[in-house]
Order: sequence, then structure tokens, then C-alpha cells
Amino acid sequence: MRLFRRRATKPGPTPLEQRLHVRFRSRELLTLCLTHRSFAYEQGGLPTNERLEFLGDAVLGIVVTDALYANFPDLAEGDLAKMRAALVNMTVLADVAKEIDLGTDVLLGRGEEMTGGRDKPSILSDTLEAVFGAIYLDMGIDAASRVILQLFLPRILGRVEGGTVQDYKTSLQEMAAARMGSLPEYRIVESGPDHAKRFRATVRLAGREFGSGEGRSKKEAEQAAAHVAVERLRADDADLPPGRTGARG
Repeated sequence: MRLFRRRATKPGPTPLEQRLHVRFRSRELLTLCLTHRSFAYEQGGLPTNERLEFLGDAVLGIVVTDALYANFPDLAEGDLAKMRAALVNMTVLADVAKEIDLGTDVLLGRGEEMTGGRDKPSILSDTLEAVFGAIYLDMGIDAASRVILQLFLPRILGRVEGGTVQDYKTSLQEMAAARMGSLPEYRIVESGPDHAKRFRATVRLAGREFGSGEGRSKKEAEQAAAHVAVERLRADDADLPPGRTGARG
């Protein structure tokens, strides 16, 4: 009589893997990249994600540098360096981490948990770099590049102007106040499952709809909508006679 052993069931992808569209071969690497030192110390001295953070910082740098070099062939070295600095910093990394809800996945100690560690820019940015480092080790540079560009290319192509990351919400607020004496109002509609939420924002100025946009977070959707509105206001200004500015009714 032959006995058949039931084949072990392979664990399904984690929510983070689903959000990034990757599948780690090494579950140990996946856990390690999310292990903050506060958790490691409380667990008796486990390895932390700090070495992966060091590696991921280098991987992120080369991928972003390559994308800037390819997409802005006419820019001088100094301008490229300014653009890279505007894209690869703690603030931007923390924003990207929030967009993919990385804070829910970080392994934190009790102290950091109680003091809001899941929302701290330093923890979020460091963990994101560790994730990039882990993807590079587990799947190679092509996979790491795909994930990084998936998260950063919209910023590289659409939000970098004059060497800085353009904040369209701030620009729109200033333009609306000067032209209409009022502030923008945003309305958000969300859709999709919890692990792949999409947000659509509509911005109104003085009661009129001026733009809409989508993103993986409310902030990204509002930025996209503000971008549309800013460009519309600039187009309106371009059509006015010299010496006059303002949104047409």
C-alpha cells in the first residue's frame, strides 16, 4: 500500500507583497527588512534591518540617478544632483512609505509603538530603504528597479521642476488666494480592496470644479488634482491680455 504525503501549502503573499507586486523567495529577508531595532532589542537581540537599509539606500540612489539621467538628457550634472537630492530624502521617502501603508508592517518595540513610531518619518524612510535592499538581494536589480520606479517615476516625471519637488497643493493655494480670495476645497472618493486602495480627488475653487486626479493615497490624489488645477490657471493666465491675471469665470 502506497502512502501519499500531503504537500506543504506555500504561504500566500503578505499584504505588503501584494501592494508592491512582488513575492519574496526568502521569508527571512522579508521579515528582516521590517525589523526595527526597538523590536530586535526587546526580543533579545535579533538582527535588525539597518544593514539592509544601508544597501537599499545605494540601490535607490543608482535607480533614481539612472532614471534622471535617461529622462533629462539636457540637464547639467549640478541640476541632476539637485533633483536627486529633492527626490531621495527622508521627507519624500516617508511620504512614499505612507502611500504604500508601510507603517502597518514594521515590527516595532513597545516603546516605539506607544510613541507613534509607525508614523515617524525616520522609521518609515529607513524601513523603505531596507525593503529596497531586501528586494535587491532576493530578486535582483531588475526587480528592485521595477518597484522603485513604480513608486518614484511619477515624481521624477511630473513633480520635479527647477531641481525641487513641486508641491502643487501649496502652489494652488497661493494662486487661488491671489486670484479668487478663497482656498481650494478637496473631495475624496476611494475605491478598491484594502490592500490596493485607489483614491480620486476633485478640487473646487470658488464653487467651481477645477481639476481631478487619482493616486494610491489621499495626498497623492490631491496633489494630482491640484496639478491639473494649477495648469488650468496658468493656461487661463496665458490667454489674458498683458498685465492681467486671474481665473476666468
